[in-house]
Parts: sequence; structure tokens; C-alpha cells
Amino acid sequence: MEIADHVACLGSEGALLARAAERAGLDAPVPSCPGWRIRELLGHLGFVHRWAAGYVAAGRTSEIETPGDEEIVGLAPADELLLGWFRAGHAALVSVLSAADPAVACWSFLAAPSPLAFWARRQAHETAIHRVDAQLAAAAAVPGTELDPFPPGLAADGIDELLNGFAGRDPRSLSDSPARLVVLADDGGSALGWTVVMGSDDAGVSRCPAPSASVDAGPAAADAGPAVTAAAGEAYCEIRGPASAVYLLLWNRGTAAGLDVRGDAGVLARWREKMCVRWS
Repeated sequence: MEIADHVACLGSEGALLARAAERAGLDAPVPSCPGWRIRELLGHLGFVHRWAAGYVAAGRTSEIETPGDEEIVGLAPADELLLGWFRAGHAALVSVLSAADPAVACWSFLAAPSPLAFWARRQAHETAIHRVDAQLAAAAAVPGTELDPFPPGLAADGIDELLNGFAGRDPRSLSDSPARLVVLADDGGSALGWTVVMGSDDAGVSRCPAPSASVDAGPAAADAGPAVTAAAGEAYCEIRGPASAVYLLLWNRGTAAGLDVRGDAGVLARWREKMCVRWS
């Protein structure tokens, strides 16, 4: 995805989030963020949007100290102003990213082609995942509310950011024993694959080839798996399905229902327990 694509997704996902928050009401619990209500979700993301825009707009090249999560939520305005405040911060971030010089120099915290590419991608996915949180809250509060699926391209890009970006920071910590998680986002026309080696000295994340007929990967079927080999003594699990559903599963916003999970399901359980993402 290009920077403009990420900014466009940031815009549309933020609009969906605001509508879901308005539908649910500020007191609605957010099932996917225990302890939060819509009020806290808007406070968190409204701050994050302003925080991100500040780096790009001011060209800040070093990280600035930020308050803790509880203090961040407390910085939000009163309830009657909260939704408008969120929308204003979201619109300002979209505007800053749209107008920024592609060569702008500023601080970032994951590998990317440029700082602007990083911030556009990170904020698109930060907002997209929290849009799901808002819609899950709305669905619990207002029966009949549905969760909008992600376009396959955005979902696959989000899987890549999560695996190569956040999981790639310390993949060894994701399992107490050697394990390999293979992820396939398959939307019918083409498949993208990733291999996450966890809990071993050679831990790491890599793109793996598209599904092939030549597979040596333990329990994976020869006509459905990537061309990878599980090391001796290494637990192995493969997940395959539409990118949107895989994206939600890996972010702990969805279940494995409807996905093809093969091998040792304990590897997936370890991922879901140990993979923890902070916004910085």
C-alpha cells in the first residue's frame, strides 16, 4: 500500500469508528478492551491521533515523554465534547499526513520506507483495529449492528505490519519453547504468507512463499501449505483464511471460527496470550 492508500483508510476507518461510538453511547463497554467503555476508547485514540500528528507536523526527530494510559484517558474533554473532540483530532491527523512533505524527517519506531510512510501505515491500522472495538461495543449495545469487514489489501498489510513490525521486535519472547506459526492470507485470487519462528535462538519473522504443492511441514496438507520446514522438536501451526478474518484473529479481535487451523493449536494459543502491542 502507498502512503495515500493508508491515509485514505485512516480517513474511512475513523469515520466508521465515530459512527459506531455514537451508536453505542459513551457508557457502552468495549468487549475487546476489558475495562474500557466507549468513553475511554475515544479518549485513548483521540490522544494518539494528536500525538502522531505532532511528530509529523513539527518534524520532531526524537521521542517525547508521554503520559501513561490512565492519564491519557483523563486528558479527554467532558462527555458532551468528547465525540466532536475525537473527530477534530482525527481530521487534523488526516490533514497533516495528506499535506506532509514525503521527505519529512521525524521520529518513528518501526522500520518503514520513510517516517511519513510509517506514520500513515501505523495510524491507519491503529484506527482500523479500534474501529473494530467500537463496532463490537455497538453490536453488544444495539442488536443488529454489524462488523464491517476489511478490504483484503488493507487486512494483508495489517498482518504484515503486526508480524514484521511488532512481533519482529522480540519473536523469541512469544513462546516458552520452540514453535513455528505459519500465516496464510488467502482471498481466492492469491495468497500471501508469513513464517513466525518463536521461542528459539533463531527466532524471527519472514515472508514465506505462496502455497505450493511441495510441503514438508508436519501436519500441513501437501496441497494447502507454504514451503517451509518445521525444525526437530519445534511445535508447528498453520493458519489459513481470508485476510480480514486472519487480521482480526492475530489482533485478538476475532476467533479462529471459519479459518483453517492445522497442526498444534497450542502455538496459536501462545501467540494470543503473549503477543502484546503498545501504541508506541
